Amino acid sequence: MRLPKTDPFVATTSDTAAWWMLALMSATCLAAASRLGFRIDAWRAVPPVVGLALLGGAAWFGRRRNRPRLAAGSIAFLQMTLFTLFGVVLAYALAARAGALWDARLAAADRALGFDWPAVFTAADQAPAALWIGAFAYHSLTLQMVTCIVAMSAYAQFDRLRVAIAAAILSGFATILISWWMPAMGNVFDPAHYTRLWPSIAWIERGMIAGLRDGTWRVLDLTQLMGIVSFPSFHATLPVILSWAQRDTPVWRFVAPVWAGVTIIATPLFGGHYGIDVLGGLALAPLALAVAPRLVRRRSAVRPGVAQPRDLAQPFETRIEHGIG
Repeated sequence: MRLPKTDPFVATTSDTAAWWMLALMSATCLAAASRLGFRIDAWRAVPPVVGLALLGGAAWFGRRRNRPRLAAGSIAFLQMTLFTLFGVVLAYALAARAGALWDARLAAADRALGFDWPAVFTAADQAPAALWIGAFAYHSLTLQMVTCIVAMSAYAQFDRLRVAIAAAILSGFATILISWWMPAMGNVFDPAHYTRLWPSIAWIERGMIAGLRDGTWRVLDLTQLMGIVSFPSFHATLPVILSWAQRDTPVWRFVAPVWAGVTIIATPLFGGHYGIDVLGGLALAPLALAVAPRLVRRRSAVRPGVAQPRDLAQPFETRIEHGIG
């Protein structure tokens, strides 16, 4: 390998930034939930705790046995699972502390942009095949994340995987904080007025949001945590990040963008998001992807002008990713 003449360092990545962001999220979560009376259903907490322990054990085993694919995949799953737990509970706590709802302003923004949701809902109600495809795409966001992590671990694209995880956590954290400033019930519609259209997440969450705001909803079931519909839409942000991450992955480089596109299109219908939510989520993705590489980059000193042995010039996982050795 030939080192860059102008740079006496070898760029690599680490998981440290993601761990620091998770630590910040957990601290913010504890602060936001204090004195609100939340309690965790102990029995329902057992499956997530067991899952976290298994992922932690797999990550340790992968590092111990020098199996980088197993280690990288397990760490990514562990980080995203913790992000989900911390993030949803934080979103609940902030929703309980939020001020006046922004629905009127978000709906006005949609009208100004030309979104005619009653017409869209009526047209969708008459297209059952499109409804099923959209519903699958929208509710498959977790599956998309799992597929991305497995594929990138299998093809040893560890550096890019770390960037994607950091971008997902960063953008998700930002989304939750913005939702505190701009709380909303969502672009709700009554499914009883339609023949085939089923309830959106925003419609299902109405009681929970009201309970969070008035103090009657305080029991946390860690097996059934649902993200709160908000501006910007994380359902628009995350598919873009996952699609970017898999842009050089065989097969998935073609599947991921299509999957992401259908998910984004389906988000207002099945999530109950405003159009401005989706546009905000799309704008957030490139920002997160621009910042994340700077957060995960780790630069290890190498003497300039001195040829380095190939096995020392790059870390083991980076050499695999680039097909070296």
